[in-house]
Amino acid sequence: MKSEIDRILVADDDAVIREGLRRILTAEGYEVEAVSNGRLALERLEQKRFRLLVTDLKMPGMSGLEVLKAIRSCQPELPVVLITGYAAIDNAVEAMKNGATDYLAKPFGNEELISKVKNAIESRAVLIDDICMRREINETHGFDNLLGASREMQRLYQRILQVAPTDSTVLISGESGTGKELVARAIHAHSPRREQAFVAIDCTALAENLLESELFGHVKGSFTGATQTKCGLFEVAEGGSLFLDEVGNISPATQAKLLRVLQQRVVTPIGSTKPIPIDIRLVAATNTNLREMVRQGSFREDLFFRLNIIPIDLPPLRERKGDLMLLAGQFLRRFAEENGKEIRGFSPDVIEQLEHYSFPGNVRELENLIERAVVLSQSELIQRQDLEMPGDDLDEYASVSKTAPLDVSELKERKRLLREEAVVPLERAFLLSALDRNDWNITRAAEEVGMQRPNFQAMLKKQGISIRTRLME
Repeated sequence: MKSEIDRILVADDDAVIREGLRRILTAEGYEVEAVSNGRLALERLEQKRFRLLVTDLKMPGMSGLEVLKAIRSCQPELPVVLITGYAAIDNAVEAMKNGATDYLAKPFGNEELISKVKNAIESRAVLIDDICMRREINETHGFDNLLGASREMQRLYQRILQVAPTDSTVLISGESGTGKELVARAIHAHSPRREQAFVAIDCTALAENLLESELFGHVKGSFTGATQTKCGLFEVAEGGSLFLDEVGNISPATQAKLLRVLQQRVVTPIGSTKPIPIDIRLVAATNTNLREMVRQGSFREDLFFRLNIIPIDLPPLRERKGDLMLLAGQFLRRFAEENGKEIRGFSPDVIEQLEHYSFPGNVRELENLIERAVVLSQSELIQRQDLEMPGDDLDEYASVSKTAPLDVSELKERKRLLREEAVVPLERAFLLSALDRNDWNITRAAEEVGMQRPNFQAMLKKQGISIRTRLME
């Protein structure tokens, strides 16, 4: 039996046209079923899957437009080609605004019919590819506002889902720019406290006395400038989650007060003697090694153990194999849309430069870099000069090694040649990079980037990538 991808449904009340359509499309290799009205068409669509519907616009009982509207609510991906007379072309155009793929005006020839059908089927393939890609990104490449398909990120998503339902304190460790607050927000979003407040504070942003006031609150007149009583963030976050960013920077005195809060689950505002019970989920984060700080005596060991009940370590971008271009592409699309620019990818030398840069600022640095490149770009591809990456200067390159200085003129020529090479779309670069890292083993490459093998192969076919590509490049 033919699969639904070879099957076309024809609906027309004119028996001659209906039979003619069936005969022409059958000769093209399609399996064609023909019905005489719209209601029968809907019944057949409920019973089987079709690749395309070709329907007359004007039919007794249920018009082609009514069929189209009914289909769009249950099978939005199904392409529909409408058949109409010249007098009703305006209606056909209106139908296309409501989701029709194309229309045929009577009389039409065999070639025109075949061309319209093939184009409509191809449009469906592109749409399904896009739907699959979006689903793939949602299911395996991302988690809330976090993005990444690497094994490291997959483990992180699993960890978040494991700890979110609990009330245990979490300590997130990672370099600056790795997304610690995003992880904290994801934990809150998947917790029973999701309907309550998520309150965040950067512990490095305030002086010691102001930080204590922000955290614990104060009563009127407790210190100079305390003109009124103020609730602390522990109270503001009541029932929800409190996120303490860069907790390693708080002073010893504040550490002691924070420890008492965590032990007793009460908070005492500055200047008050009345403790206030609290019900919060605490998530802390640090870009420093707290264990080392404990050994050095700059961080309380008892507080560290209170915070480190559930540790989460975020990998730096340089260790997230395969995520770089995925993130770069996401940022490119976002900033291009925000700035109203038509930018479709990166030039080859930009991809090479990105993949060889260590990104000490991690994802935040990559995001800022791509935003700047989009703003500065004057073409449909991001060029190397748009990046303005640290150290990307010809004089600096020439002086990197005193024993073997680079020839600046040769470097300029190489850059010129790279810019003149054929452009590499982002998706193609993503696929080639994954294949190269896995010695062109498709199964391993698909697994590494978190995709199912059939979807990965479909993307390879779409980009025309095969073993011959490897031999040619």
